[in-house]
Amino acid sequence: MIKKILVSQPKPTSEKSPYFDIASRFGVELIFRPFIKVEGMSAREFRTQKINILDHTAVVFTSRHAIDHFFTLAKEMRITIPEDMKYFCVTETIALYIQKYVQYRKRKVFFGSTGHINDLLPAMVKHKTEKYLVPMSDVHNDSIANLLDSKKLQHTECVMYKTVSNDFTEEEVKNFDYDMLIFFSPSGIESLTKNFPNFNQGNIAIGTFGPATAKAVHDAGLRLDLEAPSEKYPSMTGALQHYLLMNED
Repeated sequence: MIKKILVSQPKPTSEKSPYFDIASRFGVELIFRPFIKVEGMSAREFRTQKINILDHTAVVFTSRHAIDHFFTLAKEMRITIPEDMKYFCVTETIALYIQKYVQYRKRKVFFGSTGHINDLLPAMVKHKTEKYLVPMSDVHNDSIANLLDSKKLQHTECVMYKTVSNDFTEEEVKNFDYDMLIFFSPSGIESLTKNFPNFNQGNIAIGTFGPATAKAVHDAGLRLDLEAPSEKYPSMTGALQHYLLMNED
């Protein structure tokens, strides 16, 4: 029976998060503990890519991490970002986060509604003369580059931050007594095998979000018990609720 679940994400800031409804409804304890963390690159590391930020007229942001590390690197390299630089963000939440660093002007900030880069493409195509810079993590694929190529947009991808294992303390290792683990990226699975080289899954259920994470579980020789998203359950919380319902005593 599942009573204690480790969710490899930061704890939700909103009390209205569906996770808290799940904890209340099923009487389970949810522990939020990321297996990975993001670290910025140094100016020296970034310069090895031989990319000049000021050669670009627009920046594409897929996360708040990307915003933080873009502006931090610019400051470290003593680059003044031009007033007319345009910003294209995958969600409004990410777009609003830009205010932390620059004055928010609607005429130069564009955002999508779904969180997918495809949703941004129409706005980017309307500004097809822009030279787009896409800050990324060291863990990425070519999907964004291929998409922008398909629309004949000028773009440069660059690595500005790294995804690394968020190592467990001796105390955390000793008290690792969960009935279920939930992962959202292949890096999380790598961190699990690094922190627990002799990990024995036994009755511990594993849930994943996204096909790449599911593949990482199989590649690690582990059993996958819950996979999201699905047509019926597009969110992890929806899929988790259904799984707990099916596994109630």
